[in-house]
Amino acid sequence: MPSERKFWSDVPPWIFIGAVVVLLPISSWVTFDKIKRQRENSIQILIEKGAALIRSFEASTRTGFMADNFQETRKLQKLLFETARQPDISYILVAQDNGRIIAHNKASLAGKRLNLSYQGKELDLKRIASSGRLFWQIIHEEGGTQTLVIFRRFTQEASSLLRMQISKYDNHTLPEAVLKLEKAPERIIFVGLDMSSVEKAGKIEMQDSLISGVVLLLSGFGGVILLFMIQAYQSTRTSLSRIKAFSDTIVENLPIGLLAFDSSFRILSFNHVAKEVMQLPDNITGKEARGLLPKEFTARIQELKYGIGMVEDQLECTTASGDSLPLQVSAAPLKDEEHHVTGYICLFKDQTEVRSLKREVERSRRLASVGKLAAGVAHEIRNPLSSIKGFATYFSERYKDNPNDLNIAQIMIKEVDRLNLVVGQLLEFARPVSLSPKRVALDPFVDNCVKLVSMRARERGITIATVFDDAPETAFFDPDKISQVLLNLFLNAIEATEPEGTIDLNVNRPVGSANLVLTVTDTGCGISEENRAHIFDPYFTTKASGTGLGLAVSHNIVEAHGGEIRIKSIEGEGTTITLVIPTKAEQTNHDKKLLDSGC
Repeated sequence: MPSERKFWSDVPPWIFIGAVVVLLPISSWVTFDKIKRQRENSIQILIEKGAALIRSFEASTRTGFMADNFQETRKLQKLLFETARQPDISYILVAQDNGRIIAHNKASLAGKRLNLSYQGKELDLKRIASSGRLFWQIIHEEGGTQTLVIFRRFTQEASSLLRMQISKYDNHTLPEAVLKLEKAPERIIFVGLDMSSVEKAGKIEMQDSLISGVVLLLSGFGGVILLFMIQAYQSTRTSLSRIKAFSDTIVENLPIGLLAFDSSFRILSFNHVAKEVMQLPDNITGKEARGLLPKEFTARIQELKYGIGMVEDQLECTTASGDSLPLQVSAAPLKDEEHHVTGYICLFKDQTEVRSLKREVERSRRLASVGKLAAGVAHEIRNPLSSIKGFATYFSERYKDNPNDLNIAQIMIKEVDRLNLVVGQLLEFARPVSLSPKRVALDPFVDNCVKLVSMRARERGITIATVFDDAPETAFFDPDKISQVLLNLFLNAIEATEPEGTIDLNVNRPVGSANLVLTVTDTGCGISEENRAHIFDPYFTTKASGTGLGLAVSHNIVEAHGGEIRIKSIEGEGTTITLVIPTKAEQTNHDKKLLDSGC
């Protein structure tokens, strides 16, 4: 399995090396110590067996015997032969401390010299005979066999009893046999035990110990690897939890839509942007994308199954509600380690706002070009207009007695003034707005603005009312420019309102806001939905005598203050235009420069 190969490839090699370095000596020491102890125990059992044989043999020779007594020697020889017939006994012999064998289970060796060494040196039989303790050594025989030899002084109970009777005689009256016995050399008994059974048991024990050692080594090695795997699992699980939380946070807070599909294009995951843009219902995980997403979108995404690698496109989709939805789409397949496609992921962005901004930029660029052209044309027009007005004034004075000529001259003067007014408005629209903000007392400022149009309003029978609703006493803005904006709004409202109508000016500052809000509401004819989108365009007007620049200039002035104009109108009922103007006095020099440049 790829995941298993990946796990073992991720395990550092020093883990295996360290486990072997630590566990191999421990396992080897335990194994060989066990083998050593088993061998020592087996040898100890043989030693105890040999000692028991010696004691039993001594007990069997309790009847007194003389060393030179041939009959007793034969009796001892026979006893050795019978005893040596027991299993695992290689030989039994009795030798004097001068090295002569006096009895052997092999009769042919009786009377010969003893040929044994102890720890690499010749046996000191006299020291052994005088010591009385038990000695042993392992002798390697020809053919590869081993023999355990146990030996010590041979003590006869009968001889000991006889020696106790020596005290009844003095040295001159001792019997000859007793004197010979007293001068006889000490005897040493040797028991040779075959170690084949020990070696056989040792081999079996060694095999068992080696198997146990290998099992111990593998168990320890497996334990170390298991601990590492548990630690790696915990670490990986913690890392995955952090990564999942991190990725979930990123996905959920992405400013673009994200959709994930399986290999059958069933929806696996999506973020809130995708849900809002695609107008998706809840609980769609595991459902097919077709039918839930726009058909243009699914058709383009499903092209990924043909192995094209990646999709990047601009799509015009239609939502379930029938709205047009422009999307910028990027999609790619998801592959596993063996490059098999397991699913697909798609990122998309709603281009509605971008398109709107592009249109605004294009519109602003077009208006800027028109403004530059208008400024040049206006400059060239004003010079001949001055000449025309001069000649018209001259003719009105010269032909003042002729009514027809005087009327024509006065019409010429009025038309020149009207053209000059249009040229002035055109220049004002084309020129960047320059502001001179200052602290303004609102009450007298509003009264002055109303007085400028009050006469025209009275002529049309229209009432203008002002309401101060939690308005501040002062505000910070350019009074001349804002007065110009209010004047344009009042004049438009007067012309759109029938006699006996009303115009209301509401001045307030919303709670918790630093903005000044001026609202002009009329009861006029209102604005149609078609015209509402163009009322701030230059030269757009529905009035027979209007230039179409008043609201365009007002819009620029409000934007130069950093504010906005909002319009709400119902055709046949009236119009409400709201000015929102920031009034913070603590503006920086940079902000003031931006205001002066009209940005």
